[in-house]
Amino acid sequence: MSFYGSYRPDDVEFLLTPLQQVALHEVEEKEQLIQSGARHYSEMLTPEKLPSDEYLQLFADALGRNAARMARDCLSLTKHLDSRPGPIVLVSLVRAGTPVGAIVKRLLEQCFDRTAHHYSISIIRDRGIDWAALDHIRHRHGDEAIVFLDGWTGKGVINRELQSAIADYNAARHAQVQPHLYVLVDLCGVAHYAASYEDYLIPSAILNATVSGLVSRSILNEQIRPGQFHGCLFFEEFRANDLSVAFVDTIVEEARRLPKPARTHAGDAEQALRRECRRVSEQYLTTASAAHGIANPNYIKPGIGEATRVLLRRLPDLLILRDPGDADVAHLKRLALERGVPVETDPTLPYSAVSLIRQTKVGD
Repeated sequence: MSFYGSYRPDDVEFLLTPLQQVALHEVEEKEQLIQSGARHYSEMLTPEKLPSDEYLQLFADALGRNAARMARDCLSLTKHLDSRPGPIVLVSLVRAGTPVGAIVKRLLEQCFDRTAHHYSISIIRDRGIDWAALDHIRHRHGDEAIVFLDGWTGKGVINRELQSAIADYNAARHAQVQPHLYVLVDLCGVAHYAASYEDYLIPSAILNATVSGLVSRSILNEQIRPGQFHGCLFFEEFRANDLSVAFVDTIVEEARRLPKPARTHAGDAEQALRRECRRVSEQYLTTASAAHGIANPNYIKPGIGEATRVLLRRLPDLLILRDPGDADVAHLKRLALERGVPVETDPTLPYSAVSLIRQTKVGD
């Protein structure tokens, strides 16, 4: 049975297994279990709560401020994909990639008269991509039309996971899936194609399920049987507060008012920019690790999108802002205040924001 979350059936098909229940752990307990090695982060969820009216206003402000910019980037990404011959199968990575995939699918069809399909599937750090989902897509469409979409890169972890996972999958399945990742914002210069390399607030990064089809982050635990898609929870109880379709409508409407961008290609200037982004990312991770005594780079989350995820569902230790007066970090300041997280200002920060995850001690 097809599963669309709260989206329209034409927008996306989630290749996920909706679970009836999953053990929920408060943030502190979950962090202890993850950092002690007792559980993998993909096996657990923290309870999701509806955002307050004040926080929703920050989302509305971000949408009003950055909808046009996101629309331009989505249109640029769509134009690049339009250069591909034949049908296009968009495979977005749950959850940050899902709204982007829904928007790009509509733009391909409405602005470029292209046939497109959109599936959203699970990829999990250290555990790879969902082979059952890829099998399903390849059975329907073959290999050549598949492209992977996400919202942004932070320090390139998911891109590396994608490269490794697809290499393993291709070898085992004798397949020829290309592990090319397309994103709106590529902070570390690793994506196959990016519309932007600047750290700005993609409005959908502010919210969780209520802008992502009412689905949770993907789950891979003992409830998922061999051959099943990775799992998720579906938050039917949030239906009245859902903004998923309205968000896609807004960005698509903005994009349709814009002129189509010129043909896009990765020229020498862009290649140089990507190399510089990689250099800056590597240097920052080295510097921040030493400055804050962090041995595991997974505890450093650069960029607005990643910083937001930490404050929403991890145990943050510190929020670092380049410019506290930047409207794009207003929601981060609000979240930090609510959770009692200290905030530092660093005008030399190469990103608009960075969050550090608190390192717990086993047994605390």
